[in-house]
Amino acid sequence: MSNKHNTREAIVDTASRLFFTQGYHATGLNQIIKDSDSPKGSLYYYFPRGKEELALTCINRTSEFVAELLRHYAEKQSSTTAMIQDFILEVARKAEETSFEGFVPFSFWVAVETSCVSDELRSACQSVFKDWRDVIMHRLLEEGVDEQIASDKASVIVSLYEGALLQALTCKSTQPLLAAVQVIPAILG
Repeated sequence: MSNKHNTREAIVDTASRLFFTQGYHATGLNQIIKDSDSPKGSLYYYFPRGKEELALTCINRTSEFVAELLRHYAEKQSSTTAMIQDFILEVARKAEETSFEGFVPFSFWVAVETSCVSDELRSACQSVFKDWRDVIMHRLLEEGVDEQIASDKASVIVSLYEGALLQALTCKSTQPLLAAVQVIPAILG
């Protein structure tokens, strides 16, 4: 692996962690540079438009990570209900395993905080939620659910997951996630 790749990844890893733990506005480029042990020129080399471009990269990375995890459970499970339950249970397991470090709902820092910064960030946030909904909706459509109902149910599931994760983080408890798992059959049934 080249140093260039390592430097870029270190910057993105650090920015993601700081954006998630401190928020977009409270995270400065100098802190990202310092905490990633990267030269200042590297940040602007990889992200010439600065903080906003770096945030877009972090948003896209988070979106793909969650969408990939959803797709993994979609392939593993025979029903959308089991897929979503296993996905949330895995998030609960990892949250507990890490004492809730690094587990922040996407909507908490990105959709609420950064979508006010620019239309480009707002649009990226919309795409994230759409991508996650689409994975769930696609599975529901395969099960024969009407398209509009599948879209609505997928939207509710994303909202339920994000809300349960926010409560879990606030309470430092997996109980809200486990409660969400229990109501999934009623929502998708």
